[in-house]
Amino acid sequence: MRKCSIGIILLLAICLVGCSSPPEDSSSSEQITEVNGSGLTKTPEMPSDSSTVAEPVNGETTTIVLYFAGGDGNLVPEQREVPKVTGIARKTMEELCKGPQTDGLQSTLPAGTELLDINIRDGLCTVDFSQELVDNHPGGSSGELLTIYSIVNTLTQFSSIHQVAFLIEGQQVETLAGHMDLTIPIQRNPDILKG
Repeated sequence: MRKCSIGIILLLAICLVGCSSPPEDSSSSEQITEVNGSGLTKTPEMPSDSSTVAEPVNGETTTIVLYFAGGDGNLVPEQREVPKVTGIARKTMEELCKGPQTDGLQSTLPAGTELLDINIRDGLCTVDFSQELVDNHPGGSSGELLTIYSIVNTLTQFSSIHQVAFLIEGQQVETLAGHMDLTIPIQRNPDILKG
């Protein structure tokens, strides 16, 4: 009888261990906090520009302003009609990477530069570009200013963006070409605009 009792107790113990609920998974949908490649935390309240793709909105279009070099050391605005999308800041940066469509304007971003990520929170837009932005940059203080402020002035056309922080391949950089401090967020510079 005693062996039977021990057997029943062991059987119950095995059942209890086997039937107990597994430890809580910290990746449940209510607790997810993703960390993207740039080391920035995305939470559910992130604006649509955190998405990986700009999604079209009902076939509508909208007008954006892109800033390119005008050949005289200033930036010149170019208006462009693009599909209206959620994540318009992302779409705008992708258009800036393509270069100007207007004769006489020059691209401010080096060949091969790609936008890797963009995040907006509390007026700060963090842009993450590919290594080509640094490696293929021609250098010079005026060239660096035109590159930085073409990005910043283009992004700050949107009321939700007041300043821009730069990352390259997910890492903070001190400078783009040795002349401008990128360890702090950059604000719009109207003085570099033509006219």
